[in-house]
Parts: sequence; C-alpha cells; structure tokens
Amino acid sequence: MNDDFDSGLLEEELRQAAAVLDPLPPALLQIAVDAYALHDLDARVAELTFDSLVDAIPVRGATDVPRMLTFTAGEVTLDVEVTAEGLMGQVLPPRPARVEVLVGPQQAASLTADDLGRFTTTVAPTGPFALRLHTGADVVVTEWLRA
Repeated sequence: MNDDFDSGLLEEELRQAAAVLDPLPPALLQIAVDAYALHDLDARVAELTFDSLVDAIPVRGATDVPRMLTFTAGEVTLDVEVTAEGLMGQVLPPRPARVEVLVGPQQAASLTADDLGRFTTTVAPTGPFALRLHTGADVVVTEWLRA
C-alpha cells in the first residue's frame, strides 16, 4: 500500500459526492433522529408474554372488553389493562416505580406506581405505544404495540 494515500480525504470526497448526487430525504433523517431518541442503552426490554387479543378465549356477547397485556423482564412483570378510558396496571413484585407512556419520540404521560406497584392514567394511547418503567436503578422498556 502507498503510505501517501489518505483514506480520510477519500471518504470526505465520497460524502460530498453522495450529498450532491443522492441527498438524504429530510423525512428519513427525522425518522432516524426520532428512533435514536427512543433508544435507551441501560434499559432491559420486557417481552410480551400475554396479549388478550391473541391468547384469551373470547366470551360470547362481551363488548368493549379491555385488552390485557403482560410483559416480563427477568424478575419484573408488568400487567397492563388498556381501555378506551386509559391504562391501568401493576408492577410485580409490588414496588414503587415511575412509569412513562411513550407515544413516538415524546412521552405522553408520566405515572407513579404506588407501594403496591399499581398505576393508572386516563390518557388512552391512540397509536403505537410502549411503556418505560423506572424502579430504582433498573429501567425496563416494553415492546411497541398498537392500541
């Protein structure tokens, strides 16, 4: 290899050419920035282990049945009931916690779970949402779901 070759200069020239010939669409850049804003390096991802839309046996004649969700991350379990009126849930084992309802890159609601791990909000998610749970030093984030 030639020691005079500057790969940094070549890389910069290629970046400039790509910016002129194939610019990044502004909407795509905004989506990437929003996705990165939701990334939490210290959080554990809670797996969806029960969803009443998939796992429950339907009851004949029942209307406006709440959606029941269970998320698990290690020893932490999060049970959530989703209705048109809002969310209600409990952290297990019971403990105080801060629960954030995420709807895109911003936070829709911040809730406080009591000593028994219970929380509720009258803000019902209308689109994709996730929950971020803070219990002491632990941070747990649920999978994204559509309400």
